[in-house]
Amino acid sequence: MNNYIGHPSQLCGIEEHRLVGGKGDGMRLYEAWTSGGLRFTVSADRCGDLSRVSYKGINLGFFGPCGYVAPQHYDPRGAGFLKSFTGGFLTTCGLTAVGSPCVDEGEELPLHGNISHVPAENVVVDTDETLRIKLTMRDASLFGRKFLLTREYECAPDGSALILHDKVQNIAASETPYMILYHFNFGYPLLAPGAELTIPSKSVTPRNDRAAEDLDTASSIIEPQPAFEEQCYFHDLSEGRVKLKNPALGIAVTMEFDTTELPFFTQWKLMQQGEYVMGLEPGNCHPDGRDVMRRQGKLRFLKPGEAAEQTIKITITEE
Repeated sequence: MNNYIGHPSQLCGIEEHRLVGGKGDGMRLYEAWTSGGLRFTVSADRCGDLSRVSYKGINLGFFGPCGYVAPQHYDPRGAGFLKSFTGGFLTTCGLTAVGSPCVDEGEELPLHGNISHVPAENVVVDTDETLRIKLTMRDASLFGRKFLLTREYECAPDGSALILHDKVQNIAASETPYMILYHFNFGYPLLAPGAELTIPSKSVTPRNDRAAEDLDTASSIIEPQPAFEEQCYFHDLSEGRVKLKNPALGIAVTMEFDTTELPFFTQWKLMQQGEYVMGLEPGNCHPDGRDVMRRQGKLRFLKPGEAAEQTIKITITEE
Protein backbone atom coordinates (compact mmCIF):
# COMPACT_ATOMS: atom_id res chain seq x y z
CA MET A 1 0.00 0.00 0.00
CA ASN A 2 1.27 3.44 -0.95
CA ASN A 3 -0.32 6.27 1.03
CA TYR A 4 0.72 8.85 -1.55
CA ILE A 5 -1.32 7.59 -4.51
CA GLY A 6 -4.94 6.96 -5.29
CA HIS A 7 -4.39 4.34 -7.99
CA PRO A 8 -1.36 2.17 -8.95
CA SER A 9 -1.37 3.68 -12.46
CA GLN A 10 0.00 6.93 -11.03
CA LEU A 11 3.37 5.15 -11.01
CA CYS A 12 3.17 2.20 -13.42
CA GLY A 13 0.70 0.17 -15.39
CA ILE A 14 -0.56 -1.23 -18.67
CA GLU A 15 -3.51 0.13 -20.64
CA GLU A 16 -5.20 -1.16 -23.78
CA HIS A 17 -6.05 1.38 -26.49
CA ARG A 18 -7.64 1.28 -29.94
CA LEU A 19 -6.58 3.38 -32.90
CA VAL A 20 -9.26 5.37 -34.73
CA GLY A 21 -8.96 6.40 -38.38
CA GLY A 22 -6.46 5.81 -41.15
CA LYS A 23 -4.89 2.50 -42.07
CA GLY A 24 -4.38 1.70 -38.39
CA ASP A 25 -8.08 1.91 -37.59
CA GLY A 26 -9.09 -0.56 -34.87
CA MET A 27 -5.59 -1.78 -34.01
CA ARG A 28 -5.07 -2.92 -30.42
CA LEU A 29 -2.19 -1.23 -28.60
CA TYR A 30 -0.98 -2.04 -25.09
CA GLU A 31 0.84 0.88 -23.54
CA ALA A 32 3.03 0.15 -20.50
CA TRP A 33 4.96 2.53 -18.26
CA THR A 34 7.13 2.28 -15.15
CA SER A 35 8.05 4.71 -12.41
CA GLY A 36 11.64 4.31 -13.63
CA GLY A 37 10.87 6.29 -16.79
CA LEU A 38 10.41 3.45 -19.27
CA ARG A 39 7.38 3.57 -21.57
CA PHE A 40 6.64 1.12 -24.38
CA THR A 41 3.77 0.22 -26.69
CA VAL A 42 3.02 -3.35 -27.82
CA SER A 43 1.12 -3.65 -31.10
CA ALA A 44 -1.08 -6.71 -30.58
CA ASP A 45 -2.29 -6.80 -34.18
CA ARG A 46 1.24 -6.70 -35.55
CA CYS A 47 2.85 -9.77 -33.92
CA GLY A 48 3.11 -8.04 -30.55
CA ASP A 49 5.95 -5.91 -31.91
CA LEU A 50 7.13 -2.75 -30.13
CA SER A 51 5.78 0.27 -31.99
CA ARG A 52 7.15 2.85 -29.55
CA VAL A 53 9.74 2.88 -26.76
CA SER A 54 10.84 5.95 -24.80
CA TYR A 55 12.73 6.81 -21.63
CA LYS A 56 11.75 9.85 -19.54
CA GLY A 57 10.08 11.31 -22.60
CA ILE A 58 13.02 10.69 -24.96
CA ASN A 59 12.10 8.67 -28.03
CA LEU A 60 14.39 5.73 -28.79
CA GLY A 61 12.98 4.19 -31.96
CA PHE A 62 12.18 4.96 -35.59
CA PHE A 63 8.63 5.39 -36.89
CA GLY A 64 8.25 4.80 -40.62
CA PRO A 65 6.54 7.12 -43.13
CA CYS A 66 3.47 4.85 -43.41
CA GLY A 67 2.70 5.12 -39.69
CA TYR A 68 0.42 2.51 -38.15
CA VAL A 69 -0.94 0.01 -40.70
CA ALA A 70 -3.36 -2.74 -39.76
CA PRO A 71 -2.57 -6.27 -41.00
CA GLN A 72 -5.42 -6.35 -43.54
CA HIS A 73 -3.49 -3.79 -45.61
CA TYR A 74 -0.42 -6.03 -45.92
CA ASP A 75 0.81 -6.52 -49.48
CA PRO A 76 2.75 -9.83 -49.68
CA ARG A 77 3.98 -9.29 -53.24
CA GLY A 78 7.71 -8.75 -53.61
CA ALA A 79 8.74 -5.73 -51.55
CA GLY A 80 5.14 -4.76 -50.69
CA PHE A 81 6.18 -5.16 -47.06
CA LEU A 82 7.69 -1.65 -47.23
CA LYS A 83 4.25 -0.08 -47.66
CA SER A 84 3.31 -1.24 -44.16
CA PHE A 85 6.72 -1.20 -42.49
CA THR A 86 5.87 0.89 -39.44
CA GLY A 87 9.35 0.12 -38.19
CA GLY A 88 8.75 1.09 -34.61
CA PHE A 89 11.32 0.01 -32.10
CA LEU A 90 10.93 -3.63 -33.14
CA THR A 91 9.60 -5.41 -36.22
CA THR A 92 9.84 -9.20 -36.20
CA CYS A 93 10.90 -10.81 -39.50
CA GLY A 94 10.20 -14.45 -40.40
CA LEU A 95 9.17 -17.13 -39.67
CA THR A 96 10.01 -19.08 -42.81
CA ALA A 97 11.56 -16.20 -44.73
CA VAL A 98 13.78 -13.24 -43.84
CA GLY A 99 15.41 -10.71 -46.12
CA SER A 100 15.23 -10.30 -49.87
CA PRO A 101 12.21 -11.61 -51.82
CA CYS A 102 13.08 -14.88 -53.51
CA VAL A 103 11.85 -18.21 -54.81
CA ASP A 104 13.14 -21.13 -52.76
CA GLU A 105 12.38 -24.69 -53.87
CA GLY A 106 9.39 -23.45 -55.85
CA GLU A 107 7.94 -21.32 -53.03
CA GLU A 108 7.63 -17.59 -53.65
CA LEU A 109 8.72 -15.69 -50.53
CA PRO A 110 8.13 -11.99 -49.83
CA LEU A 111 10.48 -9.47 -48.25
CA HIS A 112 11.06 -10.30 -44.56
CA GLY A 113 8.21 -12.81 -44.37
CA ASN A 114 4.72 -12.17 -43.02
CA ILE A 115 4.90 -12.76 -39.25
CA SER A 116 4.97 -9.03 -38.44
CA HIS A 117 1.45 -8.78 -39.90
CA VAL A 118 -0.07 -11.65 -37.89
CA PRO A 119 -2.42 -10.49 -35.11
CA ALA A 120 -2.31 -12.00 -31.64
CA GLU A 121 -5.00 -14.61 -30.93
CA ASN A 122 -5.01 -13.71 -27.26
CA VAL A 123 -3.30 -11.28 -24.93
CA VAL A 124 -2.79 -11.71 -21.19
CA VAL A 125 -1.81 -8.73 -19.03
CA ASP A 126 -0.44 -9.02 -15.49
CA THR A 127 0.45 -6.09 -13.22
CA ASP A 128 0.42 -7.80 -9.81
CA GLU A 129 4.15 -7.97 -8.99
CA THR A 130 5.75 -7.15 -12.32
CA LEU A 131 4.51 -5.71 -15.60
CA ARG A 132 3.92 -8.55 -18.04
CA ILE A 133 2.28 -8.83 -21.45
CA LYS A 134 1.93 -12.27 -23.03
CA LEU A 135 0.70 -12.81 -26.59
CA THR A 136 0.13 -15.79 -28.86
CA MET A 137 0.41 -15.63 -32.66
CA ARG A 138 -0.48 -18.49 -35.01
CA ASP A 139 1.16 -18.48 -38.45
CA ALA A 140 -0.38 -21.47 -40.20
CA SER A 141 -1.94 -22.51 -43.48
CA LEU A 142 -3.43 -25.59 -45.13
CA PHE A 143 -0.70 -27.57 -46.90
CA GLY A 144 1.87 -25.09 -45.58
CA ARG A 145 3.84 -23.96 -42.55
CA LYS A 146 2.35 -24.16 -39.08
CA PHE A 147 4.04 -22.10 -36.35
CA LEU A 148 2.91 -21.02 -32.92
CA LEU A 149 4.74 -17.99 -31.52
CA THR A 150 4.36 -17.26 -27.81
CA ARG A 151 5.81 -13.88 -26.86
CA GLU A 152 6.22 -12.36 -23.42
CA TYR A 153 7.43 -8.94 -22.28
CA GLU A 154 8.41 -8.34 -18.68
CA CYS A 155 9.74 -5.38 -16.72
CA ALA A 156 9.92 -4.25 -13.10
CA PRO A 157 7.34 -1.64 -12.00
CA ASP A 158 10.16 0.78 -11.19
CA GLY A 159 12.60 -0.41 -13.84
CA SER A 160 14.23 0.80 -17.04
CA ALA A 161 14.91 -2.64 -18.53
CA LEU A 162 12.61 -4.73 -20.72
CA ILE A 163 12.94 -8.48 -21.32
CA LEU A 164 11.51 -10.09 -24.45
CA HIS A 165 11.12 -13.87 -24.50
CA ASP A 166 9.89 -15.78 -27.55
CA LYS A 167 9.04 -19.43 -28.04
CA VAL A 168 8.47 -20.56 -31.62
CA GLN A 169 7.07 -24.07 -32.06
CA ASN A 170 6.60 -26.02 -35.27
CA ILE A 171 3.12 -27.53 -34.87
CA ALA A 172 3.16 -29.10 -38.35
CA ALA A 173 3.71 -32.79 -39.07
CA SER A 174 6.78 -32.09 -41.22
CA GLU A 175 10.13 -30.38 -40.85
CA THR A 176 9.94 -26.69 -41.74
CA PRO A 177 12.54 -23.98 -42.46
CA TYR A 178 12.74 -21.57 -39.55
CA MET A 179 14.10 -18.04 -39.94
CA ILE A 180 13.75 -15.17 -37.47
CA LEU A 181 15.33 -11.75 -37.27
CA TYR A 182 14.63 -9.08 -34.65
CA HIS A 183 14.60 -5.84 -36.62
CA PHE A 184 15.30 -3.31 -33.82
CA ASN A 185 15.12 0.20 -35.26
CA PHE A 186 16.84 3.06 -33.42
CA GLY A 187 15.89 6.62 -34.28
CA TYR A 188 16.12 10.29 -33.39
CA PRO A 189 16.83 11.83 -30.93
CA LEU A 190 18.73 8.87 -29.47
CA LEU A 191 20.22 8.32 -32.93
CA ALA A 192 22.00 11.54 -33.86
CA PRO A 193 25.52 12.76 -34.73
CA GLY A 194 27.70 12.30 -31.68
CA ALA A 195 25.97 9.07 -30.63
CA GLU A 196 28.34 6.16 -30.07
CA LEU A 197 27.66 2.66 -31.38
CA THR A 198 29.51 -0.28 -29.81
CA ILE A 199 29.32 -3.68 -31.49
CA PRO A 200 31.79 -6.32 -30.19
CA SER A 201 32.73 -7.70 -33.61
CA LYS A 202 35.42 -10.25 -34.38
CA SER A 203 34.91 -9.41 -38.05
CA VAL A 204 32.57 -7.32 -40.21
CA THR A 205 31.43 -8.22 -43.72
CA PRO A 206 29.79 -5.59 -45.94
CA ARG A 207 26.71 -6.88 -47.72
CA ASN A 208 27.52 -5.22 -51.05
CA ASP A 209 29.87 -2.78 -52.77
CA ARG A 210 27.97 0.23 -51.41
CA ALA A 211 28.49 -0.95 -47.84
CA ALA A 212 32.14 -1.78 -48.56
CA GLU A 213 32.79 1.86 -49.50
CA ASP A 214 32.31 2.93 -45.86
CA LEU A 215 33.40 -0.19 -44.04
CA ASP A 216 35.91 1.74 -41.92
CA THR A 217 33.20 4.13 -40.72
CA ALA A 218 30.32 1.66 -40.41
CA SER A 219 29.71 2.61 -36.78
CA SER A 220 29.81 6.38 -37.43
CA ILE A 221 26.53 8.26 -37.14
CA ILE A 222 26.33 11.25 -39.45
CA GLU A 223 23.87 14.03 -40.28
CA PRO A 224 20.84 13.08 -42.42
CA GLN A 225 21.76 13.10 -46.11
CA PRO A 226 19.55 14.15 -49.04
CA ALA A 227 20.44 10.94 -50.87
CA PHE A 228 21.81 7.98 -48.93
CA GLU A 229 21.77 4.42 -50.21
CA GLU A 230 21.18 1.97 -47.37
CA GLN A 231 24.15 -0.03 -46.10
CA CYS A 232 24.16 -3.42 -44.38
CA TYR A 233 26.97 -5.01 -42.43
CA PHE A 234 27.14 -8.58 -41.12
CA HIS A 235 28.94 -8.83 -37.78
CA ASP A 236 30.54 -11.91 -36.29
CA LEU A 237 30.13 -11.12 -32.59
CA SER A 238 32.43 -12.05 -29.72
CA GLU A 239 29.48 -11.60 -27.35
CA GLY A 240 25.79 -10.74 -27.59
CA ARG A 241 25.95 -7.24 -26.18
CA VAL A 242 25.39 -4.18 -28.38
CA LYS A 243 25.15 -0.60 -27.14
CA LEU A 244 24.04 2.76 -28.52
CA LYS A 245 24.94 5.75 -26.35
CA ASN A 246 24.09 9.41 -26.80
CA PRO A 247 26.37 11.50 -24.54
CA ALA A 248 24.43 14.69 -25.31
CA LEU A 249 21.27 13.13 -23.92
CA GLY A 250 23.09 11.27 -21.17
CA ILE A 251 21.44 7.93 -21.95
CA ALA A 252 22.47 4.60 -23.43
CA VAL A 253 20.51 1.58 -24.66
CA THR A 254 22.09 -1.85 -24.35
CA MET A 255 20.80 -4.95 -26.08
CA GLU A 256 21.82 -8.37 -24.69
CA PHE A 257 21.12 -11.81 -26.16
CA ASP A 258 22.54 -15.33 -26.37
CA THR A 259 24.57 -15.82 -29.54
CA THR A 260 23.89 -19.56 -29.47
CA GLU A 261 20.19 -18.74 -29.91
CA LEU A 262 20.80 -15.83 -32.29
CA PRO A 263 24.22 -16.35 -33.95
CA PHE A 264 23.82 -13.77 -36.73
CA PHE A 265 23.87 -10.00 -36.35
CA THR A 266 23.05 -7.41 -39.00
CA GLN A 267 23.60 -3.67 -38.85
CA TRP A 268 21.30 -1.71 -41.17
CA LYS A 269 22.39 1.89 -41.69
CA LEU A 270 20.13 4.46 -43.34
CA MET A 271 21.22 8.06 -42.85
CA GLN A 272 18.58 9.45 -45.20
CA GLN A 273 16.71 12.71 -44.69
CA GLY A 274 13.26 11.78 -43.37
CA GLU A 275 14.28 8.13 -43.12
CA TYR A 276 16.99 8.27 -40.48
CA VAL A 277 17.40 4.91 -38.76
CA MET A 278 19.94 2.39 -37.51
CA GLY A 279 18.81 -1.22 -37.47
CA LEU A 280 20.56 -3.47 -34.94
CA GLU A 281 19.28 -6.92 -35.73
CA PRO A 282 20.08 -10.22 -33.98
CA GLY A 283 18.73 -13.30 -35.72
CA ASN A 284 19.28 -16.93 -36.69
CA CYS A 285 20.04 -15.84 -40.27
CA HIS A 286 21.23 -13.02 -42.49
CA PRO A 287 18.65 -11.00 -44.49
CA ASP A 288 19.79 -12.21 -47.91
CA GLY A 289 16.80 -14.47 -48.50
CA ARG A 290 16.05 -18.10 -47.74
CA ASP A 291 17.48 -19.35 -51.02
CA VAL A 292 20.87 -17.86 -50.16
CA MET A 293 20.86 -19.29 -46.64
CA ARG A 294 19.99 -22.72 -48.06
CA ARG A 295 22.81 -22.59 -50.63
CA GLN A 296 25.24 -21.58 -47.89
CA GLY A 297 24.15 -24.51 -45.74
CA LYS A 298 23.10 -22.11 -42.95
CA LEU A 299 19.33 -22.51 -43.12
CA ARG A 300 17.80 -23.71 -39.87
CA PHE A 301 14.89 -26.14 -39.61
CA LEU A 302 12.44 -27.12 -36.89
CA LYS A 303 11.25 -30.72 -36.71
CA PRO A 304 7.60 -31.56 -35.95
CA GLY A 305 6.86 -30.43 -32.40
CA GLU A 306 10.29 -28.82 -31.98
CA ALA A 307 10.52 -25.36 -30.44
CA ALA A 308 13.16 -22.63 -30.43
CA GLU A 309 13.41 -19.99 -27.71
CA GLN A 310 15.05 -16.58 -27.79
CA THR A 311 15.50 -13.99 -25.06
CA ILE A 312 16.57 -10.37 -25.59
CA LYS A 313 17.07 -7.82 -22.82
CA ILE A 314 16.92 -4.09 -23.48
CA THR A 315 18.37 -1.87 -20.75
CA ILE A 316 18.31 1.93 -20.64
CA THR A 317 20.90 3.61 -18.42
CA GLU A 318 21.92 7.19 -17.71
CA GLU A 319 25.57 7.73 -18.62
